[in-house]
Amino acid sequence: MIVVSNSSPLITLARIGHLELLRKLFGRIHIAWEVFEEVVVRGTGRPASASVGAADWIETHPPAEPNELANLRSHHALGSGELATVLLARKLTADLAIIDERAARRLGQSEGLAIMGCVGILELGHDRKLVPDLREAYASLLAQGIRIDRHILNQSLATLGLQTL
Repeated sequence: MIVVSNSSPLITLARIGHLELLRKLFGRIHIAWEVFEEVVVRGTGRPASASVGAADWIETHPPAEPNELANLRSHHALGSGELATVLLARKLTADLAIIDERAARRLGQSEGLAIMGCVGILELGHDRKLVPDLREAYASLLAQGIRIDRHILNQSLATLGLQTL
């Protein structure tokens, strides 16, 4: 299975201690150079920088073709990381792109990509017994100041028959 990730899911999962969940679920994760630069290089000293930089199961690909990036940017007001993630997922014919930002998710879906965000990753981990306490993981998201709608988290918990936050 080919899985490509954008920066925010890596940062979010690292901040709540669940970055390894990606390795356990998918084995290998592919990221664009622009994502590596954002998380590891410019993110030096931040929570995900060291853990993403040290993860030998995260494969970094060369920068996106400048013309392709510029063309996509002319139609979508997104950052380089989001655009490069969509381009890489398309190039690799990825089975899944892990993206949290709403506009980037819409772009990926319009490109025919299967999209999942952190909530979906945590739900999948819970389903596979890799996240024993999903409610605690969601509470950690909120405690870490991750920008996510509490209603989405509660809807997820309710759907799974768990106590809401």
